[in-house]
Formats: sequence, structure tokens, C-alpha cells
Amino acid sequence: MERHQIAATVEQLAAGISKDYCDKQPVLISVLKGSFIFLADLIRRLDFPLEVDFVTLASYGRGKESSGRVEVVQGLRCGIKGRHVLVVEDIIDTGLTTSFLLDYLSKEKPASIKVCALTSKPSRRQNPVTIDYLGFTVPDVFLVGYGLDCNEQFRHLPDICCIREKE
Repeated sequence: MERHQIAATVEQLAAGISKDYCDKQPVLISVLKGSFIFLADLIRRLDFPLEVDFVTLASYGRGKESSGRVEVVQGLRCGIKGRHVLVVEDIIDTGLTTSFLLDYLSKEKPASIKVCALTSKPSRRQNPVTIDYLGFTVPDVFLVGYGLDCNEQFRHLPDICCIREKE
């Protein structure tokens, strides 16, 4: 996906989120590190009061495949009890991390929880996840750029690119 496609999609997502959350003062929770660029672009297009918090979850380690185990590296710093929460994800792949996060957040008894994902790979889904705001459905390829990485490399790329294996 090229940067102009990403920008147009972020604009469309922001319009839908604005319609649904303009009077709710939500907490947007971003999963670090991958979604920080998407979150920054998204919130600049939202014109209503909101709060931002971050969680750091680990499931990939240093490879291209999920380990299947998710752990909280850094939890919430703000209270979400009785508040409207929007989880902002860069990519939903197997669904393991997102479903883990939704369970983790539900224990805090928010008023509502919805999910906004820039990209989704439904062909890899192991745990069902409802995505309320979705940018792109992508094939089963390894993506980098616009915050997505491979071993901490390529986050800086302004486009989303596919890493191809050497033949």
C-alpha cells in the first residue's frame, strides 16, 4: 500500500470513528510498537476530546512467526472503568494478541470496547476478532513499513511493503 492509499484510508477510518465517538471522550489504546505511526496519523484527524494510552504486548519475539504466547510487557497507565475504549492496532494476524488484549481490557470493566485495525490477515486467523473499523484486508505475506517491522527494521518506511523470501 502506498502512502497516498494509507492516508486516504486513515481519513475514512477517522470519519467513522468521529461519527461514533464525538460525544464519548474515548480512551484510544495503542499496541506498541507497531501501531504508533497509525495512531499518530489517526488522532490528528479526530476533532473531539480523547485520551491516549499504550500497552506493550509480546508474541513475536524476534522472528516472523507468532510464538502463540502473549505477555503484557507494559500495561495500562490510565483507568478505563466505565469509559469507552478504542483499541488501535497496526495489524491483526492470528488474532491471538488482539483477543488477549480484549480479555485483559474487559477485566477493567469499560463501558465499551471496539477495535480499529489498519490491516487484517483473515487467512491466518486462529482466534475470532471483531474489527469495528478496518483499513485494509491483506494476504498472508509479511508486511513492513508505516510502523510494521521485521526484527525492529523497516518501521520508518512511508509505504507498507511485503518482504519476499530469497529464492
